[in-house]
Amino acid sequence: MKALGSWLRRLERATRPVDPEFVEAMARRWDELPEHVKVPGQVLGRHAVGCEGTHGVFPRCNFTCTPCYHSAAANAVRVDGVHTVTQVEAQMAFLRSRRGPAAHAQLIGGEVSLLEPEDHAAALSIMRRYGREPMSFTHGDIDYDYLTTLALDASGRPRFRRLSFAGHFDTTMFGRRGIRRPESEADLEPYRRRFAALFARLRAEHGVSYFLAHNMTVTPSNLGSVAEVVRQGADMGYSMFSFQPAAFVGNQKRWKEDYRDTSGDQVWAEIEAGVGCELDYTVFQHGDLRCNRVAYGFYVGPKWFPVLSSTPADLATRDAFYRSFGGMLFNNTPPAVVAARIARAVARRPVVVPMALAWLIRTARRVGWAHLARHRRIRPVSFVMHSFMDAADVAPAWELMTRGIQSDDPQIQATQERLASCHYAMAHPESATLVPACVQHSVLDPDENRQLAELLPLKLGPTRRRAAGTVG
Repeated sequence: MKALGSWLRRLERATRPVDPEFVEAMARRWDELPEHVKVPGQVLGRHAVGCEGTHGVFPRCNFTCTPCYHSAAANAVRVDGVHTVTQVEAQMAFLRSRRGPAAHAQLIGGEVSLLEPEDHAAALSIMRRYGREPMSFTHGDIDYDYLTTLALDASGRPRFRRLSFAGHFDTTMFGRRGIRRPESEADLEPYRRRFAALFARLRAEHGVSYFLAHNMTVTPSNLGSVAEVVRQGADMGYSMFSFQPAAFVGNQKRWKEDYRDTSGDQVWAEIEAGVGCELDYTVFQHGDLRCNRVAYGFYVGPKWFPVLSSTPADLATRDAFYRSFGGMLFNNTPPAVVAARIARAVARRPVVVPMALAWLIRTARRVGWAHLARHRRIRPVSFVMHSFMDAADVAPAWELMTRGIQSDDPQIQATQERLASCHYAMAHPESATLVPACVQHSVLDPDENRQLAELLPLKLGPTRRRAAGTVG
C-alpha cells in the first residue's frame, strides 16, 4: 500500500495542469517586459519564457555567406566535440536555473553538421535533460548517413522520438555541393526539397518524427523571390518558414549590399503574396513587433488558413487558452501525460469545452466544408520574420543599458526598447548573465571567437590551410 500511495502521489504531480515553477518563471518574464509589449496577444509571460540559443560551442562553418552574422574570427576556431558538449551543459544548466523548466532552444553556432554525430546527439540529449526542446541549425548540405547516425543508437534503435532542424537556403550562401554559387532562389528548389526528403525517409524507415523550419536571409537582391520560395515550399514538409531581413552584423567583409533598402513591411508583403492571403501578426506576439512577426496556421490543399483570426470570438478563444493552458508543459512530455493534464484543466474550467467546439466550427466554416471534404489532410505551417538590428545601434544601446541609462537619441532608445523585449536569449554562466541574441552577435562574439581561436586553434597542413582560407 505504501508503494501504491507513493506512485499515486507521483502521478498526481506529473499530471497537474500547470507546473508551479514554470508559472513562476513566466511571471518573472512578464515583470521584466517593457510596458509597450504587455499586450493581450503577448506570448512571453503567458505561455513561454522565450527562445534560447547556444553560443561559442562550434562557431566554424564551411560555407561563405554574404552577409554572415558571425565574426571574422569564427572560422579560425576548431570544431571540438568535448568543448561543445561541455559548453552546452553549462549554458543549459544556467538557463534552467534562470528561466525555468521548459523552453525552445537552438543548437546553433557555425554549421552543426561539422560536429561528429555522436557529439551532436550528446548535445541534444543534454538540452532535453534540462527541459529544452532543441532545434539544430544547419545549411542543409548534409547526408542521410549523418542523419541516421545522429538519430539511431549503436544497435540501430532511435535514441530520439523526434528531431527538430532548421535548414537555411538562399542565394547569399556559397559552398553548397552541386551548386556552389546559386544564381537564383529557384535554383535552390531541389536542394530545399532534398533536405526535407531526408527526414521523411528517416521517419518512414525508422519511425523518428521531425519538425523542420526553413530559414532564408532576405536582401534587396532576393526580396522579389520570397513569394515564390513560399509557394514552392508549401508542400515540401516544412512546418515553419522563417525570413530574416539582412542586418549589418558580424563579418564586415561580407556586407555586399545596402540592406536597409529592404524593410520588414516589404518582406512581410512578399510572404503574404506567396501564401495568397493577409497574415495578421498581432494575434500572437513574441516580444516586440519590430523584431518578430508570426502567423500560425495550416494548409488544407493549396490554401492556407490562420489558427485564429482577429475576430472578437477568436481573440476570446486565445485568451481562454492562456488562462487554462498557458502554464501547461507540453514539450518532452509523453502524450498520455499531456492528455491527463488537459483533462484536469478542462475539469477545472469546463467552459473551455464549448469555446473549443465553437472555435472548431468557426474554423471549419472558414476553410469551407466542401474544401475540407475534398482535401482532408491538414498541414500545420507557420510563417515568421525575425528582424535583427545593426551592430552600430546595438553596441551603444547595450553599453547604456548595462549602466542603467536610457538614451535620449530616438534610434538608440528604440534599440533599447527592443533589447528589453527580446524573445531570444543566450546564457553566460561564467558571468551569471543572459543577453539578447543581437547583443551576442554585435558586441560579444568578436572577443569570444578570438579567445576561442587561441583555445581551439585550427591545426591544418599547407594544402588544407589554403582550402580553409576560402571559408574564413
